[in-house]
Amino acid sequence: MKKCRITVMKMARYDDLIQQFENPIEHACDMKEGQVFIANGWEKPAGMCDSAWESMSAFVMALSHGGENFYDGWMKNKRSAMISCNDGFRPVSFYIEALEEEAE
Repeated sequence: MKKCRITVMKMARYDDLIQQFENPIEHACDMKEGQVFIANGWEKPAGMCDSAWESMSAFVMALSHGGENFYDGWMKNKRSAMISCNDGFRPVSFYIEALEEEAE
């Protein structure tokens, strides 16, 4: 099983939707653009948002077990995926790529 690198690529914020639909919350997301996590297949990396992990865990698992070429050529790097968390107010885009390094 291979390790996967997960990189925070972009963070969006839709203030109009927040204003219209969301109840006020003090703290929503700890992610930072450029932040990198290393996943050992099925194991959520420390510091990774639970909601984000739910959105990407199936892709991480597939890539760590040799899966590639999702959706018939969607990604230039066939051993990668671009996944966003499911927060409709503050979506975060993650680039996931399989590494040559084996998980422990």
